Amino acid sequence: MFKNSFFANMPPVVKNLLLINASVLLLSYIIETTFHIDISSKIGLYFFKSSAFKPFQIVTHMFMHANFMHLFFNMYALWIFGQILERVWGPKRFFIYYIATGLGAAILHSLVNYFQVINATELMTSEQINTVLKEGFSVIQQGKNYIDPQMAKLNLLANIPTVGASGAVFGILLAFGMLFPNTELFLMFIPIPIKAKYFVIGYGLIELFSGIANRQGDNVAHFAHLGGMIFGFILIKIWSRNGKTFY
Repeated sequence: MFKNSFFANMPPVVKNLLLINASVLLLSYIIETTFHIDISSKIGLYFFKSSAFKPFQIVTHMFMHANFMHLFFNMYALWIFGQILERVWGPKRFFIYYIATGLGAAILHSLVNYFQVINATELMTSEQINTVLKEGFSVIQQGKNYIDPQMAKLNLLANIPTVGASGAVFGILLAFGMLFPNTELFLMFIPIPIKAKYFVIGYGLIELFSGIANRQGDNVAHFAHLGGMIFGFILIKIWSRNGKTFY
């Protein structure tokens, strides 16, 4: 029975990543419904000076998703492109690449988050800043925020968790574009095929412009996506220094 299943011919790392990510979201629904505990507030990545920050979140946030659609699109891209990369690189190298780009995404996101916090605190007193960093998490957990606009802005920056495998997935898209630049992709809503290299470049530029624009209410970690692509590019270049070309 298992030999004919969906997972039968799937490489091991992609298969296990799909299972882990899906299981974490399902488990979070069960725990939240049964015990009223928000798992994303425990394993999501917070600003490093927030009272809610824990070092392990740098890794765990990659396996938690906001909702089913967030999970679906990330895992669909992992399934489509990740299988190809794992078969080319092998399980060990693919796993290292996936984790490295996910961590790279967290690093760039946290760095940008740090400068956003600095900008938000320019007109605030030290007392206001300390209040938000120490008590803001519990305020958010109650579904509330501060009346003062600067305190409210800082609270959202510091005490809303970042979750998802998007950074690693964008790293995978970058790798596919570098390894198979002339492969033509047929994308939803685009009636003509587009080469992988142009798709990756275009997507990267969209994320860059979106991150710089920093639209209010966007709720997307654009610089985490870029971080996954940047660290992926660096890692591939390091691996290819022995003269072996990838494409």
